[in-house]
Amino acid sequence: MTARLIRLVIMSLILPLAALSGCGSDERAEQSAGFAGLGQDAEGFQQAAPNQALTFPDDFPHEHAAHPDYRIEWWYLTANLEDVSGEPLGLQWTLFRQALMPPSERPEPTPWAADQLWMAHMAISQGEQHQVAERFGRSHSQAELSQSHDAQAGVVASPFHAWLDDWQLQASADADDDAFSPLTLTAYSGEGASRFGYTLELTAEGPLVFHGEEGFSQKAANGQGSMYYSQPFWQIEGDVTLNGETKAVSGRGWLDREWSSQLLDARQSGWDWFSLHLDDGHKLMAFQLRGGGDDSADTEQGAAYRSGTWITPQGDASPLATDDITLTPLATSTVAGRDVPTRWRLEIASVAIDLNIEAPHANRWMDTSVPYWEGEVRVNDRASGEPMGEGYLEMTGY
Repeated sequence: MTARLIRLVIMSLILPLAALSGCGSDERAEQSAGFAGLGQDAEGFQQAAPNQALTFPDDFPHEHAAHPDYRIEWWYLTANLEDVSGEPLGLQWTLFRQALMPPSERPEPTPWAADQLWMAHMAISQGEQHQVAERFGRSHSQAELSQSHDAQAGVVASPFHAWLDDWQLQASADADDDAFSPLTLTAYSGEGASRFGYTLELTAEGPLVFHGEEGFSQKAANGQGSMYYSQPFWQIEGDVTLNGETKAVSGRGWLDREWSSQLLDARQSGWDWFSLHLDDGHKLMAFQLRGGGDDSADTEQGAAYRSGTWITPQGDASPLATDDITLTPLATSTVAGRDVPTRWRLEIASVAIDLNIEAPHANRWMDTSVPYWEGEVRVNDRASGEPMGEGYLEMTGY
């Protein structure tokens, strides 16, 4: 295969997947509708809407699987862990899917007629170390092919299995066919002394949580949105390999499931997303999309649309309206040549909390084909400075 053909094949995988996560270049943003093309027209694809509200348990485990008639989708795990010496450690594993064409335009399945593209990211962060890897794959949406474990990438619901090559998140061998817990996550990259990765056991100690209106999460004032639920109650144990050393780790994790065809408004330039584990057992998800809101929520980059979910220790979820959330960047860090907010104030009026959220390490840039910032954060009460928890922050479009 010539060098030109190799380049064309690689770019055919990378460029469509730019719509799945992270920020692309300014030039790419100008050529697409909204941030990373997520606001572009999605005619012919199935649309996320409030009238498609998820129900439990009727829609499960089906919803854990892929939704190829929607344009974009992800399975997104972050975890705040400690090693045996008590040193904090963060990790991420994400599987992204994008449909290349609407269902009516799909070709007959052949080895070269894939209509679904896949991208996977993994990262391990400890102290100033931040190791990142990514992979790409493809599949066909036809059920007998997409649900075959011989496919390069895919997700099936029963028994649950999400994979790209040998990176995989799957139900334990002795689990019931419909089980979404416990799960085993395995992903490694590199060879010899540079090899890094993890083998982890995930056990859910609380229920699944639906965001927004029974699972429909609005992302802009004009109604764009996604189907969105989470498992924020993972307890995690296992082994992490970093710098040639394997160590036991334990802690807690958060898994997001989201799918849509036109996620954002065309005006939206990126997002700031928080998933927080509070020490009293509450969980908090909050985000802002920069642009696409109304004039009551201004940021330096235009009106923001905000939303979130307040989750009790028992898993009861209360949606948070855009005017209930105030997000204020307090300090920035220069990371990969970009000024990125790494210290925030987060106020939730309805539950009377006022938090400072800070990334202890700024160098969490995901230098992948689609770059973005993703890292661990500490949570403190703003008035007293008392530690209140930990979590993860993702920022795109900077």
